[in-house]
Formats: sequence, C-alpha cells, structure tokens
Amino acid sequence: MTITLRSRFVAAGAALALAGTLAACGKSEEAATSPSGGGSAAAQQVADQNGGDCTPDAYGAKEMDLSGATVGFSQSEKEANPFRIAETESMKAEAEKRGITLETTNANSQLPKQIADIKTLLTKGVDVLIVAPLNSSGLEPALDAAAAKGVPVITVDRKLETGFCENWVSFIGSDFVEQGHRAAKLLIETTGGEGKVAILLGASGNNVTTDRTKGFVDELEASAPGLEIVAQQTGEFARDKGQQVTEQLLQSNPEITAIYAENDEMALGALTAIQDAGKEPGKDVQVVSVDGTRNAVQEIVNGRMNGVVESNPRFGPLAFQAAEDFLSGETLKENIVISDSQYDESNAKADVGSAY
Repeated sequence: MTITLRSRFVAAGAALALAGTLAACGKSEEAATSPSGGGSAAAQQVADQNGGDCTPDAYGAKEMDLSGATVGFSQSEKEANPFRIAETESMKAEAEKRGITLETTNANSQLPKQIADIKTLLTKGVDVLIVAPLNSSGLEPALDAAAAKGVPVITVDRKLETGFCENWVSFIGSDFVEQGHRAAKLLIETTGGEGKVAILLGASGNNVTTDRTKGFVDELEASAPGLEIVAQQTGEFARDKGQQVTEQLLQSNPEITAIYAENDEMALGALTAIQDAGKEPGKDVQVVSVDGTRNAVQEIVNGRMNGVVESNPRFGPLAFQAAEDFLSGETLKENIVISDSQYDESNAKADVGSAY
C-alpha cells in the first residue's frame, strides 16, 4: 500500500519535535557556534505527496527491519550555517532515538567528494542512504552504484532531475516554487508593491535556486508590476558572498529599495552591506528571505528585516520513517512535500523560539 506520512506525523508532531539545542547562526565559524536559545523546535509535517510510485520490487531492494539496518547520511555542505547544522543534528537525533547506527559524511560543497562519500558509505555496508544532494545532477555514478547494490536512496532538501525509482526512491523537501511566491507576497505587502528589487540568487546547479527564483519572479509579474527587478546575482547561499554582492549591487544600482535573498545567510550579509552603504535595513532597503534561522527571525523583531519564509531542515523523523516503510515493503511517492511556516512583524517576536 501507499505510505501515508501525513497522518503519522501530524498525530505525532509533538513527540517528534527536537530539543532546541541546534546552533543558530551564520556562515562564519564564530556565528556557527552561537547558541540557538530557548523554545522547542518545530518538527516537519507533510503537506502533500505526489508524483510517481516506487516499490522495493521496482527498485530492486530487499525488505528488512530498519531497526537492524545501518543508515548512511551524505551531507552536501559544511555544517557552518544554521540549515546544515540543524539538518545533520536532526539525522543524528533520530538515529539515536531509534537505536540505529548512522554513518555520516560531508562533501564540503564539492561534487566529486560527495560522489566519493556515497561510494565510501556503500563500501561500509549501509542498508539505506539519505542524501542531501549538492546539485540536482551529477551524482549519477554514486547513485547508480547504490541502485546496483539494491540500497534505497532517499533525497532531502534538493531534488534530483532524473532517476526516480531507478537510483533514488523518494524526495523529501519543500515546495520551492511556492516559497518564492510567498516571499514575493511578503515583499509586496511590506513595500506596497512599488520599488526596485535585487535578487540574491542561491548557488547554481540545483532546483532550489531555480524554483525559488521562478516563484518570486512569477508572483511579481502577476501581482506587482510596480516592483521592478533591476538586478540578479548569485550569492552562493553564503553570508560573506551575500554581503559582497549586495555592496556591488548598491553601488551600481543605488535606486534599489528591496532585496529578495534566496536564503537567510545571504540576507544577513546584505544587512551589513546596506548599513555600510549608509542606508537603514528594513526601511530604506526592505529585505525578505527564505530559511527561518533564529538570527534572521530576530532581525525581523529588530526591525531590520521584513519577512522570512521558512524552509524546515529537520528531516530526520520523516526520512527515517520513509526508509522504515520502504524497507517494510510499502510504496513511496516520488515527492513528500513538507509544510513551511513564515515570519513577519506580526509573529516574529512570539515565534522566534521555534526558529533554528
């Protein structure tokens, strides 16, 4: 039968909430060690399941009990920003809760290393792989090796372009196009639908950047033609790069009145650049972003940011449950879409404790 993660996790949401012990800040090592503060972290919940179906027979996987399995987790980027910190900690916490052996690797933003990491995990004999892909393509040599061994691959946070039920069995993550739509709506509301906008694009080569851009641009074109996009440049999802790019954009386009950053780290870098340019962030230049990190939400409370669309990184419970069900013979849907909240001046102060 088809797995119904929604009912399982909505009912168990409170029990699956992870303790608020995740580090909460930025790209720099100093920021990455800042404590996240109080409040309980919000567990992911399923909003939708769609796409094709994948069964163990179709993939070539053997049924087994997850409690006796070894799970491998391939992280794509260094745990130096809040999303990656929270994502990895969520995997470790869920493995510990279930009493499962977890082998972890980190590709440090290098595609060849992630390919090698996955092959190393296979050599160690993992029974399931959970992969946070660096890019939406390029991992085929490693994923094909997993499929050849009958090792199911569940991807999280970034979707692969091809290979469903051939070398991966399900994707768990956000609706990134919808995140772009929602960020645009926040900016339309806070600006009144008028102004000059710059977009800080995420890293190239993955669907997160493409989809968050599409959703944002489509929403502005449909709902706010008075918000003109005057510049788009990648900040590579990094705080220092976001600051550097924003400095350049404000020099070449001093008329910019709003910035859409495709993650919080770039937005936080942009705040510094805006202030260094003699402008007041949140007022002279309004800023919205996507992620939901503790520091970004606090900047809404401080009046320096105007809105944040959440992208919940706590994949552990859903990923392990999907693996358990698949190994038990159940069908997985191609896409398991999670629900994300958002923050603005109406709720940031009350909800900052649930940010990561």
